[in-house]
Amino acid sequence: MKHLSKMMLLFAWAFLGFTNPPKKIKVLFFGDSITQAGVQPNGYIVKLDSIIRQSHLQDSIELTGAGISGNKVYDLYLRMEDDVLKKNPDVVIIYVGINDVWHKVSSGTGTDPDKFENFYRAIIKKLRDKNIKVMVCTPSVIGERNDNSNQQDGDLNQYSNIIRSIAKELALPVCDLRNAFSAYLKTNNPGNTEKGILTSDRVHLNEKGNLFVAVEMWKALQNIVK
Repeated sequence: MKHLSKMMLLFAWAFLGFTNPPKKIKVLFFGDSITQAGVQPNGYIVKLDSIIRQSHLQDSIELTGAGISGNKVYDLYLRMEDDVLKKNPDVVIIYVGINDVWHKVSSGTGTDPDKFENFYRAIIKKLRDKNIKVMVCTPSVIGERNDNSNQQDGDLNQYSNIIRSIAKELALPVCDLRNAFSAYLKTNNPGNTEKGILTSDRVHLNEKGNLFVAVEMWKALQNIVK
């Protein structure tokens, strides 16, 4: 009788082991107002979630956003503990840099390139020290003109190169939104307008822009989570 009870108990444990759903991979998007809006209806995170469902991976991947409007790279660093580490993500996608460049002109409070790089590296180190996988994104646009005539194209290119360089050194996956936006706008902005193609106001994404970012994110992310 005791032998039978043990066998039944072992069978129950085995059954539970087989029926428990697999642990979802927690993916956290860490950024500014673009990411804050990403969790709203038609936002890029919501659209990416739809792509994941279409790929029948909704039981394997969980998306969450940690974006705050106006944030620069040092703001992200300062709120890492509460907004990222306490949530125990498996993957963090860093999408920052627009305000570090944009605010130089709009409010005189941008981030110098060396400080940007130092804080960016510090964020990555904290994440990797916790064995969290990291994917980085280059900043997209501040103005959609396709002939390099937007006022801050030069700075965006410089900061994008900083991110690419860090990613190459540390062997991190990159979602190169800067290059992706530039290539798309060369083909799809024949009037060379400064907004209205992928953004509503030169910076923040319209619905088409949110879908574009979601698709680009998935191209880079699926190699990490599959």
